[in-house]
Amino acid sequence: MAGHSKWANIKHKKAKEDKKRAKIFNKHLREITVAAREGGGDPEMNPRLDTAIENAKSDNVPKDNIERAIKKGTGELDEGDGRYEEATYEGYGPGGIAYFIEVTTNNYNRTVGEIRHIFTKHGGNLGTDGSVGYLFEQKGMIRVEAQDHDEEEFMLDAIDAGAEEIEPDENFFAITTGRETMYEVKDNLEEQGYEIDSAELVRIPMTEVKVDEDTALSNFKLMEKFEDNDDVSDVFTNMKMDEETLAIAESMD
Repeated sequence: MAGHSKWANIKHKKAKEDKKRAKIFNKHLREITVAAREGGGDPEMNPRLDTAIENAKSDNVPKDNIERAIKKGTGELDEGDGRYEEATYEGYGPGGIAYFIEVTTNNYNRTVGEIRHIFTKHGGNLGTDGSVGYLFEQKGMIRVEAQDHDEEEFMLDAIDAGAEEIEPDENFFAITTGRETMYEVKDNLEEQGYEIDSAELVRIPMTEVKVDEDTALSNFKLMEKFEDNDDVSDVFTNMKMDEETLAIAESMD
């Protein structure tokens, strides 16, 4: 888990760049729309929506945009660009690395065509449903800024809040939770006075594959191509994210 929390931090840092901002805004707004449609427009009664709004605010998504996305989800505003639905795709990248891709799309045919094209163009292939899903376990990941917090005290508080694992990094604490307990742990941390940077469900590989530098670079490029696609919400792989591999990711433009 440690390497994957650090990879999440690298992605988070890259996402702050201006060229990524529109993509990040779009991802948050689609998540808010789907959350509001599934659980209603009141964040106090809809933990997924509450978390989606907080995640969006942490990335400075404008309030008006958030409110419009909620209204689209509840049906108060027409989804002029079509109804967004969630889907997943599975496949393999260079070196046989397993990929599990989550999307939010208003056109399944377009999205699957784009996913297949990206795989093929970059040395991978799209698989069938279930071909790699069994290699991953869904967990919650909560991020709290490490600044101004004593590490030992925070780790004790996080354990009391229900965390399964806490990984300190240079800028953040990455807290792993059970799939069903993420919102509860998040609420517990907030009650203790901690400000949540983000909370999301992630897929953690149960076994990892160590790769050489060229294969790592090819896969990071493939991952970035997927993450640049407007329909893609998250990309998960079973490539081993050790310090050596992550250094390759950090050196990429």
